[in-house]
Amino acid sequence: MTTTTTFALIRHGQTDWNAAARIQGATDIPLNDVGRGQAAAAVAPLSRYEWDFIVSSPLSRAAETADLIGEELGLDAARRIPGLIERDYGPAEGLSAGTQLDALRFPGGFHGAETEEAVAARGIDALCELARNHPGERIIVVAHGTLIRLSLENALDQSIGSINNASINLVHHHYDHADSAAEWQLEVLNGELLVRA
Repeated sequence: MTTTTTFALIRHGQTDWNAAARIQGATDIPLNDVGRGQAAAAVAPLSRYEWDFIVSSPLSRAAETADLIGEELGLDAARRIPGLIERDYGPAEGLSAGTQLDALRFPGGFHGAETEEAVAARGIDALCELARNHPGERIIVVAHGTLIRLSLENALDQSIGSINNASINLVHHHYDHADSAAEWQLEVLNGELLVRA
């Protein structure tokens, strides 16, 4: 028997640091008015599907996005999941392109930052735990661009590219109980249909 759990992975709406191209990471920066508008606009594509519940990162930009979406869709208050927090960029947080940021760069990352592998592992762990605890359900997950991208790239073993603010990314977790094996399938990326589930 195979159980399919469906996730809508949503990046939070815009913040002032997004607009200024500053690295946010684990720094808790709130939504701006554009971001609140983006969260409201995410409701229409999400309303085409049935959803069981909504969860989010505890950082305020994701939590507020989830609360705005959940309220419009009539879902209970979003549960906060620490494993969904954005990548910790360490001393690079708050910086934008320039010599200060360049001094922290090395191939594949930034000095003092959480590794991409660690981010992908905790993102996948959080999603797999949701699938284990809620098999066959349909779950909205509001998190962060880098965490979503790295988690999807790890699960699918392919490059994904940037994740847009408040866009819908629909992914299915197929779990084969006989083989104890999981397979991921990406149906929608940044609001664009890729393949029918």
